[in-house]
Amino acid sequence: MSTPKASRSSFAQDQAKHAPLMEDIRLLGRVLGDVIREQEGDAAFHLIETIRQLSVTFRRTADAKAGKALSQLLKGLTGDQTVTVVRAFTYFSHLANLAEDRHHIRRREIHDRAGEVQDGSLVKTLHKIQQTRRKVPTLSDMLAQMYVSPVLTAHPTEVQRKSILDAEHHIAEWLVRKDQAPGKDLHNLETSLKAWVTQLWQTRLIRHSKLTVADEIDNAMSYYESTFLTEIPALYRQLEDAAGQRELPAFFRMGQWIGGDRDGNPFVTSQTLQLALTRQSDVILRHYLREVHALGGELSMSGHLVKISADMQALAVRSPDQNPHRQDEPYRRALTGIYARLAATLENLSGGQAARHALAPEHPYLSAEDFLKDLRVIDGSLRSHHGGAMADQRLRQLLIAVRTFGFHLATVDLRQSSDQHELTVGELLRAARICSDYASLNEETKRKVLLQQLADPRALRVPGQTYSEHTHAELAIFEQAREIRQQYGKAAIRHYIISHTETVSDLFEVLLLLKEAGMLHGVLGEQARCELIVVPLFETIEDLQHSETIMREYLHTPGILDMIHGADSHDYCEQDIMLGYSDSNKDGGIFTSNWSLYRAEIALAQLFDTLPSQRRISMRLFHGRGGTVGRGGGPSYQAILAQPTGTVRGQIRLTEQGEVIASKYANPEIGRRNLETLVAATLEATWLSTREATPEEYLQTAQALSDLSMQSYRKLVYEHPGFADYFFQATPIREIAELNIGSRPASRKATQRIEDLRAIPWGFSWGQSRLTLPGWFGFGSAIMGWLEQASTKPQRQVRVALLQRMAQEWPFFANILSNIDMVLAKSDMALAQRYAELVHDVKLRKAVWSRLEHEWQQTSEALTLLTGHAERLANNPSLKRSIEHRFPYIDPLHHMQIELIRRYREGRSDERVQRGIHIAINGIAAGIRNTG
Repeated sequence: MSTPKASRSSFAQDQAKHAPLMEDIRLLGRVLGDVIREQEGDAAFHLIETIRQLSVTFRRTADAKAGKALSQLLKGLTGDQTVTVVRAFTYFSHLANLAEDRHHIRRREIHDRAGEVQDGSLVKTLHKIQQTRRKVPTLSDMLAQMYVSPVLTAHPTEVQRKSILDAEHHIAEWLVRKDQAPGKDLHNLETSLKAWVTQLWQTRLIRHSKLTVADEIDNAMSYYESTFLTEIPALYRQLEDAAGQRELPAFFRMGQWIGGDRDGNPFVTSQTLQLALTRQSDVILRHYLREVHALGGELSMSGHLVKISADMQALAVRSPDQNPHRQDEPYRRALTGIYARLAATLENLSGGQAARHALAPEHPYLSAEDFLKDLRVIDGSLRSHHGGAMADQRLRQLLIAVRTFGFHLATVDLRQSSDQHELTVGELLRAARICSDYASLNEETKRKVLLQQLADPRALRVPGQTYSEHTHAELAIFEQAREIRQQYGKAAIRHYIISHTETVSDLFEVLLLLKEAGMLHGVLGEQARCELIVVPLFETIEDLQHSETIMREYLHTPGILDMIHGADSHDYCEQDIMLGYSDSNKDGGIFTSNWSLYRAEIALAQLFDTLPSQRRISMRLFHGRGGTVGRGGGPSYQAILAQPTGTVRGQIRLTEQGEVIASKYANPEIGRRNLETLVAATLEATWLSTREATPEEYLQTAQALSDLSMQSYRKLVYEHPGFADYFFQATPIREIAELNIGSRPASRKATQRIEDLRAIPWGFSWGQSRLTLPGWFGFGSAIMGWLEQASTKPQRQVRVALLQRMAQEWPFFANILSNIDMVLAKSDMALAQRYAELVHDVKLRKAVWSRLEHEWQQTSEALTLLTGHAERLANNPSLKRSIEHRFPYIDPLHHMQIELIRRYREGRSDERVQRGIHIAINGIAAGIRNTG
């Protein structure tokens, strides 16, 4: 049968459109192959090619012979050979990522030139707002009500060495130059490309020593230096130009958990908290120093030729710069003095030394606001004396940066588990002879005891009393936080997050500890003022169901609303509430997790709307999203728009972690697009979201599906007697835990219970084995089970039609379907079955695998029924194409990883085997991209 002419034409156009991507991938692959041949020899190169060809055959045909031949070949490899092969395919994954990133930018530039604006762009969002018939504020007023904050968190697999990140940055720049260079120069360009790829090959991909919190802090800083410091100001400039204003309200705030998140991580202490702020301050102050130095070179105007403002004259006179060559250059004199003050500030806050010293460091700035005032003097003088064009360049960017980053760079959150607070408070109460066994009290009595202490101005600690090491460490964090806020400003630490918030007393305990550290001033009920926002984190399904009740009882406790109103806030009173995507998914599966989050958000929004008008406070939801869909991942734009109507309210925080950080922010241009998407989605969800109520039948159906989904999920994960054994054998979880990948232990307790396992390694391990269970399991059986409840065929058809309407009309449901569709596309049952072969108990393996396979098939059929698409990613051709190009080259890493795990578990665990497993984990994660 011949292909229709229109289809052939469309296919040809598509091929031509993406030909540059394929050319880049082939070029990078060829250069990598040349480097391997040169460095390792022809034999190694041909071995890699043989493995690649067998892997591709196995993927395309699931040919048992190819699988057997591949398995035999891998078993016969020496330790050195395995490391070489794993390195080759891992580096190819990294290079393919760079090619894809460049192609995304290339396609976006083409669309921009053609005037084709994309969803998620500020241009399109602002146009939508202008076209709406609803009454909306000005852009400036909108931003004044907004608070958008991506929060970077540590992740064990994504902490790469800066040498690798730098080399990859150079290759990314090389791809840009290649696009701009004429064809005849390609040969010369390839010489420099080969140099960068050779550097990659000769540089260790991962650290040999155990990862530390300091390593994680340094890794996060690299994204600020490459992307955030320049691209966030660029984003503000775009908004300022759209609003026709020079200075918009500062609404964008970066957040960090690294150094302050001690939930389950004994290596996070008061020292790491100080280290985090020291490093952050060092990064931002050095950025300011570079920019001020550059400004000094640019603002060379002579006082004999241009007039300046009186304030500018005073600033120049105050400068200790007495160089005769600059006496008629007021801007340079002022900037030399500013540089000296910044250099002194750097010494004070980070202990660092400035790169240049025209003057000795002196008179450090006491706050970022003082630095900002000096810059505004320069800006005002330029603009009032025909220098606006110069002010609009570097100085404008610097002003935005100072307003955004201060001297602290990013707000560091504190986080600890509620049970650790209970231990600390219990010891303080016992030592003070107030309560001998606090932990044994019921909730009502706990609240009474805690409120009595919060109403007492005296400290709990007894002078001369010896406290446990645990209590000393916990109180040290609070005291260090108080000192940091004094050093770096109030924005340096604003939030204290309570993991496993299950009761109101969990919040009162933290308030009491803040009082002990001098950060809760006054007494509750008498105009108390708390320096930090105490943030409950609702994680499990049960906790989410109780979240509204807990918050209602907390907020209605006498004195609490007054305390929040008296807090160190900006322009409004605020209460953050964090929602845990990861643990709720591990607890109840993908659909029940999302539905529980949805219901909790609606209930919380309604609660805040009913607070007394004179005590009204803003609710800001903090979404604890991970990289995987099972941990709340997926496209941020769609996820924000899928939030229940009226719950975003211009306020949003969300975690960014895992390979998603590198995928979104390693490339500056892609980083800015992703930052733009966050802002665009928040604007749309706040001011364009429809106020129409979701049909009751949609809500009832979602509840029925949730019940069925959770039942199916828990029946396998928590009720099947051998499932934990299956999981620990059929995924790399043991290797992730035992090989110390990351600074945080994989489990909260030394057990192999699923309940005690942290959500990151849970989801990450399923991604590594390509089953991706947290992102889809339970959904298929829920859909099919609900349809089977229909007693007749017509009733079943009515239910199918209802589900299809929900998929078309309800953003919440459509977003879940889209994410599950993506997860299934990235899963691979043939590879997952190879991991299953690592399970020794054949009977257990077959029992669990048959259940997994059946559910995967049901989920796939359910998606086809609801969306009308038999193939996955029918509505996401770019991702589908990416998978088709990328995954055949990730497959060898899976096959190698399985072989290396087999050796490791058999006791053949020399350094090369362990290194091979580490590198394979990195390469697979990089190839799949959203696995963290």
